[in-house]
Amino acid sequence: MSGLINYVSCGVLWLGLAVKAPDLIRHRHDPYLRGICAVLGLAGVCFLLGAPPTVGAVNRFSGIPNLAAPLTYASITAYSAASQVLIVHWRGGPRVRRVARRWVVAYAVVVAGIAATFTLGSAPVERRTDLDTYYARTPFVAEMIVLYLTGHLVAVSVTTVSSLCWAREVDGWLRAGLVVLGLGSLCGAGYSVTKLVAVAARWCDLDWSALGTTVSPAAAGLGALLTSVGILVPLAGPRLTEWRRSRRTYVRLGPLERELDDVITRHALRLPRPRWASPVTRLMWRQTSIHNALSYLDASFDRSLYERTHDAALAATGDKEHAEAAAWAAVITAAVRERPGPRPSGPAGRLTAEVPGPTALLRIADALAAPADLPPGRVPSGTTPMGTA
Repeated sequence: MSGLINYVSCGVLWLGLAVKAPDLIRHRHDPYLRGICAVLGLAGVCFLLGAPPTVGAVNRFSGIPNLAAPLTYASITAYSAASQVLIVHWRGGPRVRRVARRWVVAYAVVVAGIAATFTLGSAPVERRTDLDTYYARTPFVAEMIVLYLTGHLVAVSVTTVSSLCWAREVDGWLRAGLVVLGLGSLCGAGYSVTKLVAVAARWCDLDWSALGTTVSPAAAGLGALLTSVGILVPLAGPRLTEWRRSRRTYVRLGPLERELDDVITRHALRLPRPRWASPVTRLMWRQTSIHNALSYLDASFDRSLYERTHDAALAATGDKEHAEAAAWAAVITAAVRERPGPRPSGPAGRLTAEVPGPTALLRIADALAAPADLPPGRVPSGTTPMGTA
């Protein structure tokens, strides 16, 4: 089980990176996308390098005891900088590039400090899980530990405050993403705080190393999960909303397509059904089939039936849209069941109204969904096919 939390967290983060990679390839000059991918990628590297088996492998292959420590700390620092740059680009403003550049420079100095203090210090005994507390009083190594923890704590604290304050100014998916991101950053702060408390306890001759070996990894893992979700929610949320709306529309159009199914099938008016398609694609497929059938039946629509049904429904409900839907439902039902030939021109001849648009098709489908209220064929004068607007 050693390192399992690290590897799982790394996998979750890199899965999010894989989701965004195609967008980055198409829009490689977008600083916002670059920031998202940098945060996800670097966070995954932090967990990968911090796993005890990876620590042992790095130390063994390099021949330098505890070399994995400054590499992990440097990746954590780079992740902290990437998080701040992402927030800056996410929020925007007139000084985006200048502020982002300041964060990058500041944390580049921190990385340089980590490298320098590790080089000046001495850490000959390999410690895979408790290096922070074991070397908490070792010259230069202790400074390295405090430097990276302080840098990380500052970054996640600023991210938490910025995200939660900004969330109060927006709504929808962006607000949800900011709240989750803020909670993830808060958990990240818990990682640094517990580590610093354990180090401070060591300075006081107390052994609280369990904080750094059990509580900190759990806080970091939860923070990574929430952070990746918070970043992806504003991106995936609108797409999920569109898919849900398309799915509902697809289902609502079902009665209309079933009414036209005989015509569609008999005259091969339906395109091949898409497999493994998104709800948006399936909706377009159903709409295309319906439009093909309505175009085929165009010459069979009875104008007098349309006008008679429309007037009766309008008089009964006073709702123009409902009346139009009921009238279309009546003429479509009559055309499908009787399939008469072309009608002569004139008041009782061919219907010349425009073929219904997407919104009107939904109302027609709703009207057809109440079969008890629709006539079996032509609607006698004075009757009203009632449906749902």
